[in-house]
Amino acid sequence: MPLEPTTTEHLARARADLRMGLPVVLRFGGGAAVAAAAETLGAKRLAEMRALGVPVLALTARRAGTLKARAYDGDVARIAVPDGAGIGWVLAMADPADDLAVPMKGPHLSLRGGGAELHRAAIRLAKAARLLPAAVLVEVPDGAGFAATHGLTCIDLAEAAAVLEAPGDMTEVISARVPLMVSEAGRLHVFRPSDGAEEHYAVEIGQPARDKPVLARLHSACFTGDLLGSLKCDCGPQLRAALAKMGDEGAGVLLYLNQEGRGIGLANKMRAYSLQDQGFDTVEANHRLGFEDDERDFRIGAEILARMGFSRVRLLTNNPAKVAMMREHGIDVVERVPLKVGLNPLNAKYLDVKAKKSGHIL
Repeated sequence: MPLEPTTTEHLARARADLRMGLPVVLRFGGGAAVAAAAETLGAKRLAEMRALGVPVLALTARRAGTLKARAYDGDVARIAVPDGAGIGWVLAMADPADDLAVPMKGPHLSLRGGGAELHRAAIRLAKAARLLPAAVLVEVPDGAGFAATHGLTCIDLAEAAAVLEAPGDMTEVISARVPLMVSEAGRLHVFRPSDGAEEHYAVEIGQPARDKPVLARLHSACFTGDLLGSLKCDCGPQLRAALAKMGDEGAGVLLYLNQEGRGIGLANKMRAYSLQDQGFDTVEANHRLGFEDDERDFRIGAEILARMGFSRVRLLTNNPAKVAMMREHGIDVVERVPLKVGLNPLNAKYLDVKAKKSGHIL
């Protein structure tokens, strides 16, 4: 049918549904399950899901390790929801906010055998929705029929696999001149991905030649550092120093990518900050939440640069991973330009962890 949603559009709906607390249906290899994000699931819907069958909580191996639960599926743990456990139990398992106050060391019944594809996909969708990486699933016999009967979004993982792996194609929506303090010759480009995710921006200074290496920076959005002047990180000083250097040279391009908190979103970043107040460092906090050290997708930056006509860059970064990822995705990094600014007494430990655990050259 001409107006039927595509797989990409169904996935965008699924992300929105999970953010609102509405379950979705996932199908794979003849099996199907109703899946809800643990963070937004309410008590009423949990009871309705329990009436369908035995609920299972899907967690990442990182979060399972904190809870002393077995992750028999490698990157994913499937934990049986105990009889009588309510929404409070689900949230406590997913959210580490009170781990130290109320240690949950189990015993937890981790499931083994059978496939974990549905559970893995549910976690992936929760991450994409910028929610805690945890989901509750209940198997159903006829996924497509159940979704149609209850008006739920249905995702066939066999069809969606390629879409889930690839970033949304970028389309430039508009660009306009924006005089900046560092250069009156500023232009802002807005790029929109085809998958309905967040828009990303490119700030072009001057008229950089497309046939020469351009001074460039991939800057991940940092609301607290860039806008509020937070002293917990060095993001704000890096942003301003990068723009200033481009202004001094008369040309450059700064990509402002909406991947807050190394790709986990602002709410989860604040959760990580709260855990840091309990004594955990940046990487440890991410792991307790169930995330990896860095969840960003640098392919987005490479695609935007390519769409703007750049193939070679002098990359303003202290992060060798950015250099490697740019080269891996077709952008020739001819020089890494250090950006050593922003050290203060309140972020010294943060920068030390960046260097020791994330490989930044400081």
